[in-house]
Amino acid sequence: MCALPAPPPGKRKEIYKYEAPWTVYSMNWSIRPDKRFRLALGSFVEEYNNKVQIVSLDEETSDFVSRSTFDHPYPTTKIMWIPDSKGIFPDLLATSGDYLRVWRAGETDTRLECLLNNNKNSDFCAPLTSFDWNEVDPNLLGTSSIDTTCTIWGLETGQVLGRVNVVSGHVKTQLIAHDKEVYDIAFSRAGGGRDMFARADGSVRMFDLRHLEHSTIIYEDPQHHPLLRLGWNKQDPNYLATMAMDSMEVIILDVRVPCTPVARLNNHRACVNAIAWAPHSSCHICTAADDHQALIWDIQSMPRAIEDPILAYTAAGEINQIQWSSTQPDWIAICYNHCLEILRV
Repeated sequence: MCALPAPPPGKRKEIYKYEAPWTVYSMNWSIRPDKRFRLALGSFVEEYNNKVQIVSLDEETSDFVSRSTFDHPYPTTKIMWIPDSKGIFPDLLATSGDYLRVWRAGETDTRLECLLNNNKNSDFCAPLTSFDWNEVDPNLLGTSSIDTTCTIWGLETGQVLGRVNVVSGHVKTQLIAHDKEVYDIAFSRAGGGRDMFARADGSVRMFDLRHLEHSTIIYEDPQHHPLLRLGWNKQDPNYLATMAMDSMEVIILDVRVPCTPVARLNNHRACVNAIAWAPHSSCHICTAADDHQALIWDIQSMPRAIEDPILAYTAAGEINQIQWSSTQPDWIAICYNHCLEILRV
């Protein structure tokens, strides 16, 4: 399906805005069906003390309301809500920074459930650049680190003790890259969606948890620049998008044709910071950059060149984060400066 659906009739605004007390860096939409317009935001303050805030849209007043704020050591490099579209797991979110932490969201407060650390015998911790939460098996998370490792974690949402599920975690497996910092990790929906994942350093490599002794190089940057972000197409697991550090273009890859990009999206006029595939369409992707622009592209003409985006939105600042809501696919969230905006597309 390659047509973006028309918005439903009604009086709802097209843009809602929230201003945080600090620069917003990480951000993620909640997936639970009973929490429609809920997002988590992470601060970017260049010191130890940072914050995470959970906000939700009051659909009566059309204003965002802060539901809970909690302290976080260092800025969060990524925030994700548990991929639980049926609402059957505890209401968890995870953050990466110095460690991977799993939190439980309550109505008014958020509590730390567990801190996952695989370097028990050292006071030193290498910062985590990113992580991903497996959609098919929410007990699996993968982290990437500047110490050249990727770690796959097993999470147990444990036995119910009284009324509380105890959450804990352990290392399932650790992969060491050769000499490069790993900047991102992303599980693929291919082959059942549980075991395949890709990681980005100077190259994009595919792994299978069942056969970790082998990996497949999908792409290497010709200038050997680090690849900062990975995004799998949500409908067609053959495609993924990546971008190099300080690059103005996004590269679309086809795992069936390794090492040769099938498309290059290069209308941005400053470095790209974020990519988000449409949750409901295999041929739409959104990119965002320091040029203040969020661009939506239709890539169905691949491998013919894709000249121009089909939609462009100009924000009031450099966009450093973009997330396309998986449960409400006509809404995209962007972050710039102190602001979160959600846009109807």
